[in-house]
Amino acid sequence: MKLLAIPGAALMLAVAAPALANDRPPTETERAALTEALKAAGFVSWEEIELDDDGPYWDVDDARTADGKRYDLKLAPETLKIISRELED
Repeated sequence: MKLLAIPGAALMLAVAAPALANDRPPTETERAALTEALKAAGFVSWEEIELDDDGPYWDVDDARTADGKRYDLKLAPETLKIISRELED
């Protein structure tokens, strides 16, 4: 009976794991504020933005500067200041 309980428990954990992710996209108000902050920091476009609950922080994928460089960014949720900037190859 224990042999059956272990695989069942593992299956339950595997199914429950995606439900634990609470990342979410910005609301319209948050998106407007993030857009303003990113443009003020010199970015002209970006891909996905989501609030990552691991920090928490705003995670911005592939933010591009006018010269074409791409960065992955993390912004503080309270201030929208850039707390991490990683250049993409």
